[in-house]
Parts: sequence; structure tokens; C-alpha cells
Amino acid sequence: MTEIERAGSWIKQNGIIAIVRGDFAADDMIRIGEALLAGTVTVMEVTLNTTSVLAALPRLRARFEKEMLIGAGTVRDANQARQANEAGAQFLVSPNLDLDSASYARTRDLLHLPGVYTATEAQTAFASGCQMVKLFPMEIGGPAYLKALRAPLDDIEFVPTGGVSIDNISAYARAGAVAVGLGSKLVTNREQTSADLTSRAKALREAWEAGKDA
Repeated sequence: MTEIERAGSWIKQNGIIAIVRGDFAADDMIRIGEALLAGTVTVMEVTLNTTSVLAALPRLRARFEKEMLIGAGTVRDANQARQANEAGAQFLVSPNLDLDSASYARTRDLLHLPGVYTATEAQTAFASGCQMVKLFPMEIGGPAYLKALRAPLDDIEFVPTGGVSIDNISAYARAGAVAVGLGSKLVTNREQTSADLTSRAKALREAWEAGKDA
């Protein structure tokens, strides 16, 4: 199994990507990871516009190597892809479709989820070697839009992000999402308690699994 396949399998088995974005120190991120792990969410994406991200990624990998998949988000170009890879990211997520980033990641056996919204963008990403893509922003369209896209593009693995919450995560599972990404609906800020984060993670896990089983 390649590293791309391994990371993709991990994401599909877990189903929930916790997105960390904002003013967080490395110690904050370690605590967040521990709280997510307690809530059975084992995929963590730290965006590149988060404070201390490049210093935090190696520490997160060292702490959670066997228990969590640690990735970098908001990777907008190939240079940022290289920086994230060198810092130890196990997968990359982008808000945009940048073919140079996709090429860089593919040559390094690194899973890359480009950001797409239209059928044309999704197919372009797929043709570039990205079987799994980030469908963004999902405040527009929702589960019905995902279902409509999947009708002709059923061999592409969609990860809806933006606007996903406890209220609609089950609907995304029923519509065929292989996973979802959640930021502030799960990880709020530095003042959030570990207990609150674990509670949110557990509730989202329960709702996701209920949607998959429906």
C-alpha cells in the first residue's frame, strides 16, 4: 500500500477531519489532539495560516504517530506544499485547485485533497491524480449539491468542508461523502476546554455513523 492509499484509507475509515485554524501555540495543538483522540476523531488538519503550524507539525507527528493522521491545510501552491511536507504533514488539503501542488504531492507519495466546487474542477483534479477532493465551500449547496455531483462523478471521493455541523453531518454521510471537514463547529478557540472538544467530537462521531448506517 502506498502512503497516498494509506492516508486515504485512514480518512475514509475515520470520516471526520478536525480542522485547526487560528491563534494556537504548539502546546495548544497537542492538547487539542489529545481531546480529539478521546472523542474518537483521529484525523487532524492544521492550516498553514495557523500560528506556529510549521513548528507544531513535527511535534504532532511525534506525539500521535501511531494514533492519528496529521495533515496541513490551506496549502495554496507548490511552495507551501513543499514546506508542509518537509514539516512532516501526512496529507495536504487546499482551498483551491493548483495542479503544481497536485504534481508535487503525487511525486512524493503524499495524499493531496485539492479544493473544488464544480464538476469541471472535480474532473480536472481527478484527471491530475487526485481521487479524493475537498468539496468547498459547502455553505452553498449542501448535501443535495453533493448528491447531484456524485451522480455523474461517482468514482471521485468527495470530502465536503465548510458549513458542516452536527445538524447536517448525517445528511452528508447519506449523500455519499467519504468524510467531512469541520473547523470552528468542532475546534473553536484556545479557550475551549478539552471536555467540550471531546464532547463535540463524540457527538459528531455518533451522528456520522448514524448517517452512514441509514
